[in-house]
Amino acid sequence: MNQQVQKDTLYVGGERVHSSRGVHTFGEIKDVKTPLDQATQKHRSFGFVTFLEKEDATAAMDNMDGAELYGRVLTVNYALPERIKGGEQGWAAQPLWADADTWFERQQQEEEMKRLQAENEAAMKAAEELHRKKVAEERDGEKEEETEATDPMAIAEAEALKSSQ
Repeated sequence: MNQQVQKDTLYVGGERVHSSRGVHTFGEIKDVKTPLDQATQKHRSFGFVTFLEKEDATAAMDNMDGAELYGRVLTVNYALPERIKGGEQGWAAQPLWADADTWFERQQQEEEMKRLQAENEAAMKAAEELHRKKVAEERDGEKEEETEATDPMAIAEAEALKSSQ
């Protein structure tokens, strides 16, 4: 992941009681986000704390990472930028409709590729059928020559024609 970290926002994991307990002693807090589990509507044991000053966030991370709070060990790191669903790779810092133009272009390219593949397959089938007919005609011609050469009646007729001339 080559995403730029947010030096003023910390990821705080392992916390059962979601609040800014403990981290507020390191500086003034701008925002606290604690995501909910959509199925249970309960907090998911992690949150994000945004400080007004980057130095305060650094001090909180240095002092709180690995610390124990209410019997649980905390993981405190710089947070990655918030991502929303959408964009070319499925997640991006842009809304879902932001890549609508490229989506339509991709759809047109895919349709064009399917059309070209269908044309190519039809041409290949036609070429194969023509080849089969040609091979069948050659075989039929060889059979007629073999029949004429080995058929005693055909040999007698050919000799009769030669002698009557």
